[in-house]
Formats: sequence, C-alpha cells, structure tokens
Amino acid sequence: MKKAIEVELMGEKLTLRSDAEENYVRKVAGYVDRKMQEVSKSARPATKSSVAMLAALTIADEYQRLKDDSDAMSQRLDLLLKRLSTTLTEEE
Repeated sequence: MKKAIEVELMGEKLTLRSDAEENYVRKVAGYVDRKMQEVSKSARPATKSSVAMLAALTIADEYQRLKDDSDAMSQRLDLLLKRLSTTLTEEE
C-alpha cells in the first residue's frame, strides 16, 4: 500500500507516495537533494528547473557508468564460468 512521505529538495517540501520503505525513500531523496545542491554551487544555473535537469544528467551519468561496469563484470564472470566449466568437464 502506498504511503505519503514528506521529503525536502532544495528547500522545497514534497510529498511522495510510494510502496517503498520510508527510510529508502528518504535516502533516495537525500541523494537527489545533495546532487542538486552540488550542481547549484558549481554551475550556478539560473532556475531550480535548470538545477534539477543538470542534477538528473549527473545522476544518469553515474548510473550509466555503474551499469556499464556491472555489464562488463557480468560478461567477464560468464566467460570465467564457461572456462571453469570446460576445465572441470575435461578433467572428468
């Protein structure tokens, strides 16, 4: 069941509705808020919507890099498992 959770982004209170645990929602909102604060301090965009868009791009970049790393590790693991399986099969 979705519950209302109040969070704050860039000084604005927002009420989110989520099935997720409240601590998780607050953790995610806190992360977004920190990214928005970082962008606001470094880039000095004129509007909150500009800050939000730049923060979203920063978060998307982080996500994509982590996903690419995860995919590469998964491929490497698959290769190692195939080699291990082949080696074990040859020893039988």
